[in-house]
Amino acid sequence: MRVGDIEIQPVHDGHATEPAREVLTRPDYPGDPWACHTDLLDAQGNLNLSLGGFLIRSSSRLILVDAGVGRVDNDKYHGGAFLDSLHLLGVSPEEVTDVVFTHLHFDHVGWATQKGRVVFPNAAYRVHTADWAHFVESPEANPGAVRKLVPLASQLIPFDRDTTIAPGLDTRHSPGHTPGSTVFVVSSQGERALLIGDIAHCVIELTDPTWEAVFDVNPTAARATRAILSDEVAGSPDALAAAHFPGLRFGRLITVEGKRRFVFI
Repeated sequence: MRVGDIEIQPVHDGHATEPAREVLTRPDYPGDPWACHTDLLDAQGNLNLSLGGFLIRSSSRLILVDAGVGRVDNDKYHGGAFLDSLHLLGVSPEEVTDVVFTHLHFDHVGWATQKGRVVFPNAAYRVHTADWAHFVESPEANPGAVRKLVPLASQLIPFDRDTTIAPGLDTRHSPGHTPGSTVFVVSSQGERALLIGDIAHCVIELTDPTWEAVFDVNPTAARATRAILSDEVAGSPDALAAAHFPGLRFGRLITVEGKRRFVFI
């Protein structure tokens, strides 16, 4: 995806499968809310999720948005290709100038560190302070998350308000999925693209924001965030990509006969 003079490329790490009816639902919906959306599922009723991140190339910066799941291979999550994918894009870990996180769930920070070693040694790592507090500093923080993320502390530049990370890259605090969930807005020459992280895991969460994900820390706030985003981009030329949409592809939210549809570009 090219946005003005800024290029955004997917960095694939692997894939995951989640049982759709267990992880995404519509509260109080009578019957099976997936009955009309089986085209989005595999034969076993699973939702297939892409894993990885995005590389933003600007005139002076190489910025990673999220860092995949890492060397994980279990019954649901299969990662490990992130650095190879980055190499195919002609980029070494040493050349990355910034690593920015939409949030700090395990499948977004896998290549932030490996066995206590910072993977991108020359990069500034950036995340909303609310997520750092929740995942690292909280007494209830998961020990695995703490081990993964604490080595970043000396390179960490947290933000606590909407800010400009680099020319053409701005943050938008979008809480709900996690306390510090952030949408990154790429803009150049009058064009915009949004990297929305896990604001939506599946396109139906954008076409109908009343769906809920079990992964949402605050489901009420997450629904409100999705509704605001859906209303903003519906019918606009803005492109958007979520962290787990098929192939990490961009698309647009359009309205046809009064109903919203997500169309991949």
